[in-house]
Amino acid sequence: MNIFEQRARQIGFNLIAGIDEAGRGPLAGPVVAAAVVLPENYRHPDITDSKQLSPRKREELFKVIRADALSIGVGVMEASIIDDVNILRATLSAMKEAVCDLVDISPDYLLVDGMQAVPIDIPQMTIIRGDSLSISIAAASIIAKVSRDRIMEMYHRQFPYYNFLKNKGYGTQEHRQAIKDHGPCKIHRRSFRIKDEPRQENYEFNLK
Repeated sequence: MNIFEQRARQIGFNLIAGIDEAGRGPLAGPVVAAAVVLPENYRHPDITDSKQLSPRKREELFKVIRADALSIGVGVMEASIIDDVNILRATLSAMKEAVCDLVDISPDYLLVDGMQAVPIDIPQMTIIRGDSLSISIAAASIIAKVSRDRIMEMYHRQFPYYNFLKNKGYGTQEHRQAIKDHGPCKIHRRSFRIKDEPRQENYEFNLK
């Protein structure tokens, strides 16, 4: 999990930030990105892709990473921005915001999960499935996921009909039925369409 960090240091970089996001696929809520700078040669046997961890383990590791990291930044792009610019651009904007949110540290190299570079003037490498290959990206995936889950838990208190506490905005059958019964709320992504529903339904998310 340290090989990409080691390679970056071998070519002269020192402050390496891992970047990842959570929330590209849901029907509701923001996309959240995190940037994490870990100490050199940092290791932790449990830090891996957040999707492979239980909610309880993510919360535990969230605290560990916050205690051990040299710096952590978080970027949030709400549903209205996703609708305005599309999910890819919103994700990259959240990643850039996360890098800019790093406190007291300016990274000189970025390890980015996925295929798209962050639109910022810092040398970087994109890594497909980076959250399972780089400890820095894995740490960022945990920070992003837990941060987004907490936002959705807050929205659940405002909009209990949709049970965001449980589904976190993803398109579960229960969530889809709630949209059918109550219509979308302000945090639903109206540019998203529920692909397996008939086009004539008014909860298709292409209505303004």
